[in-house]
Amino acid sequence: MMAQMAVAMPLVLAGEQGMFHVPSVEEVRLQPISRAENETGWPFSVDDGMLACVWSGGQKVVTFLENRPADLEDGQTFQPRHVIVTTDPMLLTIGNMAYRDLFRPAASVEERIRQVAPFVTLGQRLCDQPAGARVGHGEL
Repeated sequence: MMAQMAVAMPLVLAGEQGMFHVPSVEEVRLQPISRAENETGWPFSVDDGMLACVWSGGQKVVTFLENRPADLEDGQTFQPRHVIVTTDPMLLTIGNMAYRDLFRPAASVEERIRQVAPFVTLGQRLCDQPAGARVGHGEL
């Protein structure tokens, strides 16, 4: 019991969430991002979306969520696809199996890591914002 408290105490003192914390909507940090016209390194299969950061499983997790399609009628429900934005090869491949088509095709895992690396950095800066922050386009 003492060992678990010793491990958890730095997280509590830092104001961060523990391993079993279930995040609420108010804790998510968001920033809209979009592909520039001449951008060749854009890793996603859609041109715009939201970069999000939330504490999950005791760590900061950065994700990309697609925006609602403009041609979708107001009454139609929309469940956005999302992928984990990370340089961890296991999370990047296995963790994103459900919506891997949200990534642009890549020849290898290494190429995909190179494509997402700038967005991992951007996402980590987003994670440093207060819980519930919504950062404007290009503010990070």
